[in-house]
Amino acid sequence: MKKSLLAIALGTALAATGIQANAAKTLVFCSEGNPSGFQPSLYTDGTTFDASSRTIYDRLVEFKPGTTRIVPGLASSWTVSDGGKVYTFHLRKDVKFQSNKEFTPTRDFNADDVVFTFERMLNKNNPYHTVSGGTYDYFDGMGMPALIKSVKKVDAHTVQFILNKPNAPFLANMAMDFASIDSAEYADKLAKEGKKQDLDLKPIGTGPFELVAYQPGSMIRYKAFKDYWRGKAAIDNLVFSITPNPSVRWAKLKTGECQIMDYPNPTDLPAMKADPNIKVPSQPGLNVGYLAFNVEKKPFDKLDVRKALYIAVNKQAIVKAIFHGTGETATNPMPPTIWSYNKSIKDYPYDPAAAKKLLAKAGYPNGFSTNIWAMPVSRPYNPDARRMAEMIQADWAKIGVKAKIVTYEWGEYLKRLGQAQHDTALLGWTGDNGDPDNFLNTLLGCDSVHTTNNISEWCYQPFQKLVTAAQETSNTAKRTKLYEKAQVVFHKQVPWVPIDYSTVYMPMSKNVEGYKIMPTGVHYFYGVSLK
Repeated sequence: MKKSLLAIALGTALAATGIQANAAKTLVFCSEGNPSGFQPSLYTDGTTFDASSRTIYDRLVEFKPGTTRIVPGLASSWTVSDGGKVYTFHLRKDVKFQSNKEFTPTRDFNADDVVFTFERMLNKNNPYHTVSGGTYDYFDGMGMPALIKSVKKVDAHTVQFILNKPNAPFLANMAMDFASIDSAEYADKLAKEGKKQDLDLKPIGTGPFELVAYQPGSMIRYKAFKDYWRGKAAIDNLVFSITPNPSVRWAKLKTGECQIMDYPNPTDLPAMKADPNIKVPSQPGLNVGYLAFNVEKKPFDKLDVRKALYIAVNKQAIVKAIFHGTGETATNPMPPTIWSYNKSIKDYPYDPAAAKKLLAKAGYPNGFSTNIWAMPVSRPYNPDARRMAEMIQADWAKIGVKAKIVTYEWGEYLKRLGQAQHDTALLGWTGDNGDPDNFLNTLLGCDSVHTTNNISEWCYQPFQKLVTAAQETSNTAKRTKLYEKAQVVFHKQVPWVPIDYSTVYMPMSKNVEGYKIMPTGVHYFYGVSLK
């Protein structure tokens, strides 16, 4: 078989950066889009996390691959004291940082790096706080600035997080991407040279892969970090072949131009499963896809308008057309795979006639004009946002609502959502830690307003009191009851139209071994090999 143009280009590009294009040692992943950047604390999207926090960086604690169970990371152990308000992390020794052309570390990872990482986000007077825009949507949206009283270095290998109040999800939250650890020594050097932004543009971490080069719209190249504390990765080189179109990703997988792809077009799955050279592992997703109403804008501040638009959407038809049997209609703002999911809530039926009456009651008998923002990339909870937007547009036209479809490049799309420029928008979420708080509080809590997390801009105190109370107790039965009540409040107030829960599929070559689908939706390539 002749080499494709991409394969030839890949070999040339790898050689140009000093990487040998040995097929047995180079894993190519067909990814869905450009990362927003390489500093995970500044972003909220999975595309960025795959390219940064799960390759270049580590965290104090991690999720065991394929699960949401917390296991040691850069911290070998931890203790909780003072009624759940003090977390003491005991750090590993002999953990090396990566290097690049600008920096060679002179010391191993220690407590200074942990303190620096969190002080950058916590302390507005920190010299790095405003670098690269200084927006910490995930950290801020989860209420971390109000929760964390201080981060204290006890000694070189011990760090304490002192909280203002108990927080049941805190340990799980520390395994999330925003908590990826930077090098304080590298940051100090760059600050002295007046190059602070290079900390985010030319990242180094303690993770399994070092960033070699990035060509937007084309590829990201990594090499295995030979001094990784868990041991060098089985593959020598990792390449992200950036391929927004899922059909093109599938074509590349078939021809061997990549060995793994994400977010397949559901209509391609039968052919994938029939291909003797391809395997398609799957599992129920920890996700929800939704349409959010910006409740800060008229007329979406009116409950009757939101409910009218909700019941005018034919969710059954959308899920059938978009997912082809790989998804189910959603009712609640979190999936049934999360504990405390409220099974007793019944979805509102599709009812255009009733929707018209509600619009008239709200003062819009002839409808109104608005917009629907549609994502430019495939996501597990929405493989074709443009098509979904078109179907919602047609549904709303039946009740007199004229909607213009709007889209932007992925990073710009998220940025503008965080600025609340939209009227309504399609987005979704794959849970980061298996805790209901990561859906209900992160996506709908008051601290998340005006971030890329709570794009409904909904801050409703009866709801907030329930999820806050659930954070402050470690009793699972009590937390479950509180979260079930919160879902009832959400259902009555309709800040979103929950549309779907999907099954996650990861097509790959049968030569790939060791890849595990993560419930949280991110991709781990450490532990993966090619036979």
